Amino acid sequence: MMLEVRDLHAFYGKSHILQGVDLKVDQGEIVSLLGRNGVGRSTACKTIMGLVPPVGSISFKGQPIAGLRPDQIAHLGVGYVPEDRQVFPALTVRQNLELGLKRAGVFGRWKFDDVFALFPNLAARQDNPAGVLSGGEQQMLTMCRTLMGDPDLVIIDEPTEGLAPKLVEQVGTLLDEIARRGTAILLVEQKLTIALRISRRLYVMGHGRIVFEGTPAELSANAAVRKEWLEV
Repeated sequence: MMLEVRDLHAFYGKSHILQGVDLKVDQGEIVSLLGRNGVGRSTACKTIMGLVPPVGSISFKGQPIAGLRPDQIAHLGVGYVPEDRQVFPALTVRQNLELGLKRAGVFGRWKFDDVFALFPNLAARQDNPAGVLSGGEQQMLTMCRTLMGDPDLVIIDEPTEGLAPKLVEQVGTLLDEIARRGTAILLVEQKLTIALRISRRLYVMGHGRIVFEGTPAELSANAAVRKEWLEV
């Protein structure tokens, strides 16, 4: 088991955001966390990464990580791509990617050429400041910088938000390639079509709890869950 979360609670002040979340991700598996905005999906990601204090059990490769600092969790092999596209605008694309390495000059499953082959836009702009990239290109850069640290699990929050259709397609290709190389993915995604296409399993959140767990086929067949918890 790569990631196992049991009875996870989280609070913002007195607000009880996560109310007993259970989920798991196996090695090389793409698992999507679906739900409407505001139900706690991003909070779940931040809590697993140690950015929000957790109450409950979180284990990574059998090791308890609840209560560890974000940098400690990252060094154990958990990558995190937040939804707000945090690049270093004054540094070049290539320098941003280098910052993802856990040790300077030490590469794992991902090298510059791998990233540039998947995203020719980044290759063409590798010597440009990251601040001049489009929003979509900055999203690509953020994801790829995380991969340079060679995580065994990567948590990706809303990677296709606001992207043009062509870039959405490229994100889907990247996610497939990440899993093919043996890295597990916990994906927070708004676009049901992408989640259904690439995920092995899906969770649906509602009001801080998991309200559905199953395969893409099972969710596709469950109109009641989609209507109550996903459709606008």
